[in-house]
Amino acid sequence: MLTASKRAATAIAVVMAAAASTAAAQAPADAIAALRQRPPQDEVIYFALPDRFANGDPSNDHGGYAPEKLVSGFDPADPEFYHGGDLAGLTQKLDYIQGLGATAVWVAPIFKNKPVQVGERYTGAASHGYWITDFTSVDPHFGDEASMRAMVEAAHARGMKVYLDIVANHTADVIKYRECPQNRCVYRNRADHPYTRQGGVEGQPINEGFDGEDFSRLSRPDWAYTPYIPAGEENAKVPAWLNDPIRYHNRGESTFSGESSLDGDFAGLDDLLTEDPVVVQGMIDIFGGWIDKYGIDGFRIDTARHVNPEFWQAFVPAMLERARAKGIPNFHIFGEVYDHDPAVTARFTKVDGYPAVLDFPFQKAATDVASGAVGTDALARIFDADPIYKDGADTAAILPTFLGNHDMGRVGYFVKKAAPESSDAEQLARVKLAHALMFFGRGVPTLYYGDEQGFAGPGGYGASRQDMWESQVPAFREETPIGGRHAPYSTEAPLYRAIAEMGRIRQTEPALRRGRQVMRASGDKPGLLAWSRMGDDGAEVLVLFNSSTAAVSGQVEVETASQRWQSVRGDCAAQASAPASYAVAIPPLDYVICKSAS
Repeated sequence: MLTASKRAATAIAVVMAAAASTAAAQAPADAIAALRQRPPQDEVIYFALPDRFANGDPSNDHGGYAPEKLVSGFDPADPEFYHGGDLAGLTQKLDYIQGLGATAVWVAPIFKNKPVQVGERYTGAASHGYWITDFTSVDPHFGDEASMRAMVEAAHARGMKVYLDIVANHTADVIKYRECPQNRCVYRNRADHPYTRQGGVEGQPINEGFDGEDFSRLSRPDWAYTPYIPAGEENAKVPAWLNDPIRYHNRGESTFSGESSLDGDFAGLDDLLTEDPVVVQGMIDIFGGWIDKYGIDGFRIDTARHVNPEFWQAFVPAMLERARAKGIPNFHIFGEVYDHDPAVTARFTKVDGYPAVLDFPFQKAATDVASGAVGTDALARIFDADPIYKDGADTAAILPTFLGNHDMGRVGYFVKKAAPESSDAEQLARVKLAHALMFFGRGVPTLYYGDEQGFAGPGGYGASRQDMWESQVPAFREETPIGGRHAPYSTEAPLYRAIAEMGRIRQTEPALRRGRQVMRASGDKPGLLAWSRMGDDGAEVLVLFNSSTAAVSGQVEVETASQRWQSVRGDCAAQASAPASYAVAIPPLDYVICKSAS
């Protein structure tokens, strides 16, 4: 039964959702058209986990399940369970997000999940959204079709795009194996356990005529193990074809190396047979339907590196075509390729056909540079590798750059770890500097929710998924955010204000969004880092950083024609020292932006 306070909160949520929907309905058609025409590099993305961002409707905290922790998954004091955030809350806080300069919201998976998974190694709830059972519905912990539609419409009414986080590699853990019911099966490879023998090369022949291409020849899924679906879960997944074990690899646990990286179960999750045309078309139909139904603006694709290239070569063009048919010409697709080597991430744009991937190489270099752990040339080397992406600098321009996330941890954590004895003021300055590196370099700045409030946390994964409101998790409550503790959703928090300033500058100067980037200075120690962004109008915007704790000054090469200068941020000399040479001075742990004057 709902308490009076919860009934009131629910009523407020309904009213606000209705207001948002009304506002969206009144949004001018030309405003929506303008949103659709913006290229990906014009955006600033805000990545939010709905469960931890805002609770707009307390009535769905248990998702309609029995109010028991191991049934509904709701326990706001446990970092591994649901905390109550939802789509209604996200809708209510869009102004807060937009105040940072964010123009697009990336939402962690909102599809219906298996609420709780219980095992010997780990028990937790699907608050993150990556244990999907029904790919066609909104998870009831987050709302329903109406609340999803209201969120998208409210974002569009504000000129903001919506990116959905999707999964095609796996589903929730439903399938079990007779040989190891606790899902601790060692991976069994294709050579030792071919699809045409039961349980190994010495086993009886099965799947006669299967040649690796005609998947209609697969009728038995027991080539490596004997998979089965526990009683009561035979129809757990939607669409129905997902309930057939023949649509999965069924080879045991991935070791995240070699063949198992593609065909193994990701931490026990059921790994889809993405070589099968039925699976390929099924996923195209599923996610194309979300484009058709809600008019969303892009996909972040989870676990991209754990799916065979041929799947993406079919899936990605199909999604882009589906979006174009819906009137969305700049649909942004970017995959998660968790690797800090540009040679690895670039491969997915050349071979797999991804338009973009999350820029993990930038993340590592930028946080190391801002932390003072390495020289500024670490980031210069990342940019030097841009030509290896498909279409070179044009692709690099739309790579989402970021500083931390829900799996690896937050930028504040990395700064603290690199210099644990540093003062609060220094940590704040270094986190600001990291954000400046992201906002003013090539790529699409991607904020992780809560960083603007100074959240750091003690590590990655669950430790980096704080509640935006007053949390009941002891570790979250006891944390002292970088920049000090402020009221929830404070727009006066030091990092919120600093990021909002960066957002305004980036929006004001088109060269900082679309301009060709030219490296100007870097070194093998902390200190000066500089690059220019070249505008279409011939103007040069010079961005200068100082990653050291002492002021730096010197001469930086610029374009010969860039003789007169004006300040965008900080102190800038009015004239070049000589043709192609400009005097600069940057305070400790700060940045300066200068623009050539016509």
